[in-house]
Amino acid sequence: MLELDQNPTPAAAAPLPIADCPRPTRAEAEAAVRTLIRWAGDDPAREGLLATPARVVRAYEEWFAGYRQDPAELLSRTFGEVGGYDEVVILRDIPLQSTCEHHMAAITGVVHIAYLPSRRVVGISKLARLVEALGRRLQIQERLTAEIADTLARVLQPRGVAVIVEASHACLSSRGVRAHGVSMQTRRLLGEFAREPRRREILAALAG
Repeated sequence: MLELDQNPTPAAAAPLPIADCPRPTRAEAEAAVRTLIRWAGDDPAREGLLATPARVVRAYEEWFAGYRQDPAELLSRTFGEVGGYDEVVILRDIPLQSTCEHHMAAITGVVHIAYLPSRRVVGISKLARLVEALGRRLQIQERLTAEIADTLARVLQPRGVAVIVEASHACLSSRGVRAHGVSMQTRRLLGEFAREPRRREILAALAG
């Protein structure tokens, strides 16, 4: 079983809205979009933009649905009947869609997850749902990587966890230096996967 006290301080899940700062209404959110349209230099009252504020708010409900999900709850149902299987479980190329918290630009890529069960396993769809729940929040890739790994370690208590995230950032390609074709890789290894020879083995396996 992975000992959490061997790890750096676990990344906390993104905070919920503070009590003294209530969530704006849908009308207020749509008004904010109209303000941004005017600031950009266009007229929110013209025909092509009339429905844009409502569309943007609906899109935000999808893009940031992760704030309404409990990542730990997604992993709560586990299975013990595994026929004595105690080797690594790997799920590669999980699609990632997230949003950079610095410029609110898109982050797109894939996540590779591996864990070494101690007693129980979780359904593979739940690993994909975990990535989606944590990805659909305002994020930076480094924190997202840590949150995925730390949530798996805390809830499943496996002997090891490895998470690699490979993603492209629109804040880099669409503004500033406008660097296209650039991807960023982050990784977090815990428990047995943080030590040799398991570390080298799991990195090679996740590299495909």
